Amino acid sequence: MMKCAFCWAVALFSALLLSTACADDNVVKRDNVGVYYYPGWKHSPPLVNDHPWDAIRKYGGREPLLGWYDEGSVDVATRQLQWMHDYGIDFVIYDWYWVNEGGAALTQAIDAYLKSPARSSVKFSILWANHTDTPSSVEQFDAIVDYWIAHYFGQASYYRVNGMPVVFIFAPYDLQGKASSFGTDVSQLFERAREKAVQAGLPGIYFVATSQAVAGPVEQDLPDMGYAAISAYNYHFGLDGSWSRNTPLSHSYAELAGGYRKSWMWILAHSKLPYFVPVTSGWDKRPWGGSPDRLHDMSYGTPGEFGEHLRQAQAVLDQYPEKTLRTVVICCWNEFGEGSYIEPTRKWGFDYLKQIRTSSTQVRRENSTARDGHVPIAGTTSP
Repeated sequence: MMKCAFCWAVALFSALLLSTACADDNVVKRDNVGVYYYPGWKHSPPLVNDHPWDAIRKYGGREPLLGWYDEGSVDVATRQLQWMHDYGIDFVIYDWYWVNEGGAALTQAIDAYLKSPARSSVKFSILWANHTDTPSSVEQFDAIVDYWIAHYFGQASYYRVNGMPVVFIFAPYDLQGKASSFGTDVSQLFERAREKAVQAGLPGIYFVATSQAVAGPVEQDLPDMGYAAISAYNYHFGLDGSWSRNTPLSHSYAELAGGYRKSWMWILAHSKLPYFVPVTSGWDKRPWGGSPDRLHDMSYGTPGEFGEHLRQAQAVLDQYPEKTLRTVVICCWNEFGEGSYIEPTRKWGFDYLKQIRTSSTQVRRENSTARDGHVPIAGTTSP
């Protein structure tokens, strides 16, 4: 059984190399596409204390095409990576956890990635999900950074900007609060981390803060803390500098996507830092108990609506190529409990992924036309 699985993986990887060679001949990508990956599909105390697929089974349309898979399987990781590569995803960002008792947690998906023969086809990064009451001390923060350096940053496929490994921080103000509790601040913690990276032969660490479109963090706090860029995991409403308890949540995908556009444009107009543009496949948290505002769980979209949202994001990349580093980040590959997923399912097949590949195909056609000496007619091509 193990021998068969190994042979299958080798054959799959060979096919992947062939498809890579063919793709390189025909497609010239101009945008950089990332996707968040939620590694919560395994019974893994203390963070996952039940069998997570049980809640999703009640929503049959969300069953993955791979079935109720064993997260942590190298075969599963290899299939997922091949799909990401084939449909135009450049890097995957694994949600990454550390708990006070036990250290790194929910690493099964990223561990499988590192063992996969397809890992070189899609780069990887981490989003530190630091809302787990960590770090508890400077020493624990140092241990976390040491773990990143030892396990991830030295990998050739780690996602980098200007040679620096990229780390997304889920809750910047939680990190600031923890730093204050033991007598320091985030800028000093980041300086320690970057010094460790330099000692390991790296040029530093590129920290990306997730943030809403609110003036305080975007215009001053996050730059002062030492972040290199801003992005988001998801948005629930459109903001343009301020937020109040009366700010309405979206009640449809159209409202949600409109809120994203509103936040994009405000951040791009006001941020001193680069902005990795976030996009979403939707929101519907009913499997996890639902949103407090039940109508907010109607914010899920079809693949076609997601494609239009993605094209709007690409237009923003065209408008601000340097500020955005021509990068979009999708939420998410497999947040099935929150209704944010593009991983192939029984209901939708590969329809969400096809929206990403369609954009790459359009780029190929534009470049091919340019090489033939023809100029595309205005308004007939996607951004």
